[in-house]
Amino acid sequence: MITIAALYHFARFADPAAVRGPLLDLCESHAVKGSLLLAGEGINGTIAGDRAGIDAVLAHIRALPGCAGLEWKESHAEAMPFGRMKVRLKREIVTMGQPSVDPQAAVGHYVQPAAWNDLISAPDVAVIDTRNDYEVAIGTFQGAVDPGTRAFGEFPAWWEANKDRFHNKRIAMFCTGGIRCEKSTNWLLQQGVAEVYHLKGGILKYLEEVPAAQSLWQGECFVFDQRVSVGHGLVPGNISSCGACRRPVTPEGRAHPLYEEGVRCAACAGEHTEADRARFRERQRQMERAAKRGERHLGAGG
Repeated sequence: MITIAALYHFARFADPAAVRGPLLDLCESHAVKGSLLLAGEGINGTIAGDRAGIDAVLAHIRALPGCAGLEWKESHAEAMPFGRMKVRLKREIVTMGQPSVDPQAAVGHYVQPAAWNDLISAPDVAVIDTRNDYEVAIGTFQGAVDPGTRAFGEFPAWWEANKDRFHNKRIAMFCTGGIRCEKSTNWLLQQGVAEVYHLKGGILKYLEEVPAAQSLWQGECFVFDQRVSVGHGLVPGNISSCGACRRPVTPEGRAHPLYEEGVRCAACAGEHTEADRARFRERQRQMERAAKRGERHLGAGG
């Protein structure tokens, strides 16, 4: 059984490059795979491996300066959801493009999953999904506002254009694991919003802890690994990923006349050249041959 740990932590790293090497070496020595981002503001990512390997990497991260309070969400899979281990240096661990935003200075009120339903059902609360449009398309909370953003960096402009809609409202925000809300709630506080709340642990923690019979979640939750989506209990869902554009594809989308496995989906059918599609088809053939041999082709992603 593979353990998957989704994590983030805001901490001030004076030299993220110095953190990268030992962290990558440790992951590789324990056969831990996935993707981690490092920046001056902290660490973010998802890793997978056996229990001992995950424990070793988490212990290493907790020992980094300012990371003793690291929290993470765990789930499990029968097969490794990543093809390799990547530790990348970035300007931000989640890109918002607002230099004034500092989650270590102030964030919204955390709301535990067990209390979330009552909050978002209140008539004076506006619920905002801070994720990207393709994530929202496969699942969101009942009654949530979809900003329709293609990237998180578009959120501040969307808020500026739409803030009058939320006059005299309490704002409740949510995202996959919580990291985007750390920044977006700090942003709203800077804009003078009096009461801002966000879901502690994000959608993943809600789906883990809240029984389906009591849930206000509708659909599935997009995740950034080969599972593509999860449902209640963090059970892998029915969504796949387009081999060309990586957008999520529903079972209905896979039945669309324009869909071709590994090559295109209906959403990206007009976005690539014939040369691109020929390259995608060759990659798909290589992946299928590798699968028949019981191997994993790196073109499978991760």
